[in-house]
Amino acid sequence: MSKAGIFETVIGAGVIAVAGGFLAYAYQASGKDLERGAYRLDAVFGRVDGVAVGSEVRIAGIKVGSVAGHALDPATYEARLHLDIARTVAVPDDSIAKIQSDGLLGGAYVSIEPGASEAMLADGGIITQTRGAVDLLSVAVEAFTSRAEPAKDDVAPNEGAPE
Repeated sequence: MSKAGIFETVIGAGVIAVAGGFLAYAYQASGKDLERGAYRLDAVFGRVDGVAVGSEVRIAGIKVGSVAGHALDPATYEARLHLDIARTVAVPDDSIAKIQSDGLLGGAYVSIEPGASEAMLADGGIITQTRGAVDLLSVAVEAFTSRAEPAKDDVAPNEGAPE
């Protein structure tokens, strides 16, 4: 093999090694490796606006899992989220799960506030205390369009008028 052929082979091997490094990083960053060492918890919410499969599950702002699936309960019309939680993280059975937003334009995620119970949820457990998503647009529209008028009974006829 000539010097040019050896040089091209070495450069090609380097490119393949860098591409493999990028693939390994992307796999780790996607959270797919978390699913192998995870256990499943469920949580039932009234609203889960903005939460999709793959959304983060956080405790104290740290990612500890992801949303693995969601379904609508046909009897109660509530949303059931399936959460994959890292096996290294124990969740007390009196914890509260909330839907939080990453700002006005950001996506939504599930935030778990750990309780004080000594008993931990096991694989397949259900988080019973939940708070659903708040529709920020509806709240803003209501705040800007509502007119607060004092009740007529609360104001005296000549109150504040000079005498």
